[in-house]
This record gives sequence, C-alpha cells and structure tokens, in this order.
Amino acid sequence: MIGARARRLEDPVLLRGAGRFAADTANAGELHMRVVRSPIAHGRLVSVDVSAALLVDGVVAAWTHADIEALPAIGFRLTPRPELLPYRQPVLARRFVRYVGEPVAVVFATSAYVAEDAAELVEMDIESLEARVDADLDPVVWVDAEQATWAAGTGEELPEQDSEATSFVEEYGDVDAAFADADDLVAAGTHRIFEMDARIGRHTGVPMECRGLVARYDAAEELLVIDGAAKVPFWNRDAVAAMAGLPPHQVVMRETHVGGGFGPRGELYPEDVLVTLAAMRLRRPIKWIEDRQEHLVATNHSRGQHHRLRALVRVADGWIEALDADFILDQGAYVRTHGATVASLTASMLPGPYVIPNFRATAHVRLTHKTPAGTYRSPGRYEGTFARERLVDKIARELHMDPAELRRTNFIPADQMPYERPIKAMGTHLVHDSGDYPLLLDKVSARFDFAAIRAEVERRRAAGELVGFGFGYFVEKSGIGPFEGARVSVDITGKVTITCGASSVGQGVDTVLAQVVADRLQIPHDTIRVVRGRTDQFEFGRGAFATRLAVMAGSAAANATDALADKAIRVAAHHFKVSPAEVEIDNGAVAVIEDPSRTLTLGEIAALLEPVGAGEMKEDPGLSADGWFRSDHMTYPYGLHAAVVAIDRGTGNLAIERFIVGYDVGRSLNPTLVEGQIAGGVAQGIGGAVYEEFLYGEDGTPQCTTFMDYLVPTVLEVPDVETLVTEDAPSPINPLGVKGAGEGGTTAVAAAIASAVDDALRIPDAIVSVPIRPDLLRSLVKSISVT
Repeated sequence: MIGARARRLEDPVLLRGAGRFAADTANAGELHMRVVRSPIAHGRLVSVDVSAALLVDGVVAAWTHADIEALPAIGFRLTPRPELLPYRQPVLARRFVRYVGEPVAVVFATSAYVAEDAAELVEMDIESLEARVDADLDPVVWVDAEQATWAAGTGEELPEQDSEATSFVEEYGDVDAAFADADDLVAAGTHRIFEMDARIGRHTGVPMECRGLVARYDAAEELLVIDGAAKVPFWNRDAVAAMAGLPPHQVVMRETHVGGGFGPRGELYPEDVLVTLAAMRLRRPIKWIEDRQEHLVATNHSRGQHHRLRALVRVADGWIEALDADFILDQGAYVRTHGATVASLTASMLPGPYVIPNFRATAHVRLTHKTPAGTYRSPGRYEGTFARERLVDKIARELHMDPAELRRTNFIPADQMPYERPIKAMGTHLVHDSGDYPLLLDKVSARFDFAAIRAEVERRRAAGELVGFGFGYFVEKSGIGPFEGARVSVDITGKVTITCGASSVGQGVDTVLAQVVADRLQIPHDTIRVVRGRTDQFEFGRGAFATRLAVMAGSAAANATDALADKAIRVAAHHFKVSPAEVEIDNGAVAVIEDPSRTLTLGEIAALLEPVGAGEMKEDPGLSADGWFRSDHMTYPYGLHAAVVAIDRGTGNLAIERFIVGYDVGRSLNPTLVEGQIAGGVAQGIGGAVYEEFLYGEDGTPQCTTFMDYLVPTVLEVPDVETLVTEDAPSPINPLGVKGAGEGGTTAVAAAIASAVDDALRIPDAIVSVPIRPDLLRSLVKSISVT
C-alpha cells in the first residue's frame, strides 16, 4: 500500500454532501456572536458604548475590553522570543486600535441577523492617529511603557517599545572577512560583487471556508466542547483552558471538516477566545462564522518582505563565496501565535541548495498598521527563494553563464550529505538530511526536454512574440518534531482503527495513515477507520503545520502498527504452540509459515485477548498498540520549478503557458496525493506571483476587502501542472524515508515566473518584485519598443 495511488478515504462523505463544517454545527438555544471591528487603522480608543445594542430584542450580551480585562494577550505557539511579548494582541482592543478590522466589541444574540444589526448600534469614539504603512521607514515608538507592561504580563514596568519588534542574525563562516578583501579581488578581476533588491507583496491563503467556531458548556459532563477546531487543536485546547480557568481535560476540541488551511486557518485568534469564554459565562452554546470581508481584513496575512542581498562571486565559475542579506518583514499590527517563525525560516533557509561558505542574514520584524501577519504555505521560503534565485539569475546573466551550470557549481554535493549548516531553523539544527540536487536538475531537464523548450521559445521570439522560459531551484523543510503518537487497535470483528493526535486541513492525512497501517497488516486501506483531530480521543498531538504529518504521524503509525503486529504474532504463536519466528502476517491474519491452513484472523486474535485470556498469556488486554516517533531534526525535500510565459504587447497580460515541477520527496506514500499537493501549491504560488496583494491607503485603509479587489487565480489562469516526483534521496532520519510534500508546490513559483518574464523581456533586473502587474509589463514592453 505504501507508494500506491490509493483513493482518498476523505472524499465519499464530501461527495455525498454529508460533510460537517463549522457552519453546519448547530446546538439548541445557541447564540450567535458578531464582532464590532475598528473602522480606522490607528487611533486612541476613547470609549465604546454598547448600551443601544443591548436594547435590541434578542441581544443577550455585549462586551468591550472592560468586560474581559483580566484576560491576557494571546500567547505564542512557535518561535517565541521574549522581546516580542509586548507586541501580542489583546482579545479586544484595550486603549488603542492598530488596524482596520481589529476587534473592539462583541455582541451575542439569538440569531446572526439580530447580532449583526445590533453590532451596527455599538458606538465607538476613536481619536484618529497617524497610520504607519511602510515597514521600510525607521522605527518609531509603538507601545508606551504602561501598555508594554500589560501586554508582557509582568509586574515590572517595561520601557517603551518601538515598531521594530525584533531583529536577529543567522550566520556562519565569516562574511566580514570575505568582504574585507573584496575590493582587491574585484580590482584583480577574479571576483565581482552582485547586489539585488527584491520585494514580495503581502498576501494570504484565503481558503474556501472562512474561520468559524462553535462552543458549548456541558454542565452535566463539566466539559467545554468546541467544534470547528483545526490545525493545532491540542495547543489551542491548552491555551483556551488556561484563559477559561479550566484544566485541559475539561476542554474538548473537535475538528470538523475543514475547507482548506494553508497556514492562516486554525491558529488561535481573538474571536476563538471570545466564543469559548462566552460559552462558559453565558451558559449558552455560542456560534461564530466569519464572513469573507471579515476574513480579508482580520485573518492572518503573510509574505510582505523586502530583501537586500549582496554577494561576492568568483568570476571564473560563478562560485558564490559570500552572501550578506538584510530583510524587513512587515508584521502588521501585532505579533500573533507564530512569534518569529516566518522571519526565522526566511533567514535560516535563504542559502537554499547552495553551499555559500560565508553567509549572514539579518532579519528585521517591523510593525505597521495593517492586519497582523503569520504563516502561509511555504512561509519564509517563498520569499527567500524569490530573492535568492533572482540574484542567482543576475549572476548568471552578467557572467554570461548558463543558469543551470551556475547552480551546479554552487550546489551542495550529494556526497556531502547529510550536510549541516551551523544555524537553526524553527529551533532545530539545520541539517540537509539527504539530497542529490544536480541529479534532479538532470532528470527534470531530460523529462521535459528543456533544450527543446528553449529552442521553441527562441523560434517564437524570432517571430515577434514576447515569450520566455525560466526556472528556480529550492529546498523545503518538513517533518518538524519533537513528537507524534498513534494507537492502532483491532476489535473482535477484525475492524482496524488508528487513533492519533494528527489534524487534517484537507491534505489527505487519513488516507496516508490508513495506507501505512494497511501496508504492514496486508489489508485494504479503505477498511481502516481513522480517528484524529479530537482531544478527547488521544492524549497528545502537535498538529497539522510545517508539512509534518507524513513524517511524524506516518512514522508513529508505522511504529504502532509494527508493535500491534508483533503482539498479534506472539499471541498466535502461543495459540498454535510454535515460536513467533514460525508465524507471519498474511492478508490480515497470522498464519503458520509451514502450514498456512493454521490461521487466526486479527479479529480472532483480538477475541483471545479478552482480559482473562490476556492475563494467562501475560499480555495486556485487547489487540492494540501505541507507537511514538520523535525527531530533533527536520527533513529537507527539494525541487525545481520552471515556467514558459507569454506577454501580450498591448495589454501587458501575462499568460503562464506551461508550469513544470520536479520534486524529490524521499519516498512518496501516495503519488496521487503528492501530485495534488504540488498542483494546489502551484496555484497559490501563481496567485502571489501575478495576482494577489493586499494594498492599503496612506491612512491604513485596506483596499482589498472583496474578491473584486483581491484577485485569486482561477482555472483559466493556472495551466495544467507537469510534475516529476522522484525518490532518489530517502530521508535517513525516519522509518518511512519520507519527506513532506505539502509546501514544495509553492516555494519557487514566483522565482520561476520572474525568471521567465525576464527571459521574455531581455531587460536586466526587470522583475525584482511580485506580484508582477500588467501596468509594469506594459511600461517595460513600451521601453523595448522605444529602444
């Protein structure tokens, strides 16, 4: 079953229309929550008056910060840094509003319509202040000492905090020493210095399903039950329990179906805290479903980086001797649950697949009066790959080298794997676990005949078309630990169930886990029940993020299944009065190797393991076993993106005619799912490269609050993705040899498309920012015509 194109277990219920999403969850007597949001980007909150809303028939309660002032700011889940504490977001605006859409008050009513009408009656007196929308500007005072002390949750008075929330350096080698001799080397003609200024626009995941949550307090069971959890239910459970004053075992998070995650969906937001707290206080079920306009101004944005790169390069072969990088991340108004994750990943993974013996990246996380930013599919790597690969293309062009050969020169050699960089990524030591980067380039070039593509592009250019071909190389990360667990059990009918702490945001985790179990037990994967995403069914779980589940949960499932198989073999051997070495698993049963007619099904073995019989065999009752997988390191899949584009001379319209992905995932547990993940990732990468960007007015007013202004690519704009998935470098650090496939479809899309556009225009450094706008292309085309 491992490696088979097994059909998804998740699909039948969805195809029948029987799925249950957050909005489908209903409880008798429930109240609907509506959030009152700031209409301005920056201001002093003078007063909030909810009295008129409370007079509306059907309104049960209305809260401002004064009603929840004992609640702390929302904490960090990943990459916490102590200096970031004062920048956390309060659940409701306390003294200032800092972005359009910030929650200021909430109304609870007997219907969503009444709640919305009442919310419009809430009066806010906000003294408007100047908005800061450009992260490149020098830092200014962001929070005063009193606000900083409250937000940090300390009793000690903290100093004022400026708008650079944190700055840090990731480095190895000696960049200063390398550049100290640069002038002499350049004068001697042996080296050159190359510089690149690159920008990546602000965009986000915009899943089909907006956020939503339903909470109720079960007084009989003394449980706070929360439906609609996603991504990280165990962490969210613990955070909500702490805020609600409950022990974690009295909070149950239940994951419903999720209409896409991509990073933003499933984090802990102010609205989530309010829903759960209201269910406790009002003793009524509380339901909140976000609308699309709210989503576009309130759910995490991402990207928004400005890079300045400087490289010292050997002229003879293009060897990159040193890279000094400095980048600014536009964090928006607050630092949410991700802490410094995006900046950390950008800095640590900026070298990509290249050796670069001397490297330094300086990260600046700066706040602006925009929606707070967090992670989005391939966070930090999409941005860093665009900047780095643009620089590599520039080096190749100016040294008159083949872009592929320049990359070969700088690739980490396969015989040096595992290859350690003395820096950390997401708190783990960065060790490229395995890889053969030149081999993948060779395979993709041969499979899709890059030479023929280039020849066709040149033929079309000679005929007057503006057409180009380009590519970008990348390294991804996946499988972050430190742990994941699973339990596999068989009942007396032979039904197999795997229970675990994993979560699903639609990526097919149920199918993959079932395949892993089915492979060892030799049974059809679609006979296996998968239970996950419920905090009352398993003890621990880290969640669905950082492309980790195939590695972590898959390995835990494999270990659990091996343990169950061993137990089944021991019991069968005892029953047949032979040694364990004389029996084997065969098609969902255990048979004596020399006499296959002597067979016990897994259900029959489970029946033998009732408590009395199990005690006689000195086994624990029941045919079940737990398995855990622990890892201190991530895995590093890698790949190549290539694009053929055409530019319309009159409109500047950019058409992506072909998009090619080569990706080595170590071991493909289900090739169909891997290819689907790649195709979906490419679509989102195209969005950020060509169409999607959150824009703001000078006063911080968002200009993209509907799909009329925020453009996402459709099937008309996304070509069929041509994919080559390879398994040349299985990971040596997990039992399946697998690496994650969830984010690699996105990582180098912007780099590849920009490279192809440059090739079409033949204008040096034409594309150094994304999204690539038609007005820019029209002006560039016009400049070609003039010259």
